[in-house]
Amino acid sequence: MREDTRTITFAAIVCVVCSLLLSGTAALLKERQDANAAFDVKRNIAKAFGVDISDATPKSIDAIFAKHITEQKTPNGLPLYIWKEGDTISKYCFPISGKGLWSTIYGYLALEADLQTIAGITFYKHGETPGLGAEIDKEWFQKQFKGKKLYLENGDPEPFTIVKGKVDKLPKKEQTYSVDGISGATLTGKGVQAFLREDLKKYAAYFKTIREKK
Repeated sequence: MREDTRTITFAAIVCVVCSLLLSGTAALLKERQDANAAFDVKRNIAKAFGVDISDATPKSIDAIFAKHITEQKTPNGLPLYIWKEGDTISKYCFPISGKGLWSTIYGYLALEADLQTIAGITFYKHGETPGLGAEIDKEWFQKQFKGKKLYLENGDPEPFTIVKGKVDKLPKKEQTYSVDGISGATLTGKGVQAFLREDLKKYAAYFKTIREKK
């Protein structure tokens, strides 16, 4: 019986120690994962504002936020990021998200001070098909948004379009609020187009109030 008791006691101690080690490791990993996720969000906000993040570190991104970027809420509770040069607001940024073909796509979109023109865009989290829909996170796709128009002069959203084909085949006016789609990823493009239009509507009323104050 004593031998059995020793065996059981030893096994219990091993189980307890292993459990403590596993729980401690999981806690440490979660902290690191949360920190990495927060860094990824901040670096993508900075990228939408036009910052080169290729060599970004948590320290360098925190410095950019401290100097230029502040977060606020719109009157209806939507998140909005402001880029300042000194005391002057030069850009605005807000999160965009919605369904693609296989996944929810997350990103950020920045506007110039005119609240009409795209300053930059980034799609950073998704589960779209590699080589097809996943091209939304590639530089060639994102850079073509810069300079396009999202809102009309009266502040209403433009019917922004992800074209099946090439923008240069469209009438000149339509080219100002359209970008080339991704070959073989029409449904991903339609998803991006749909949630982008919806997110533009959410911010339209607040942006109108900003314009009226200028």
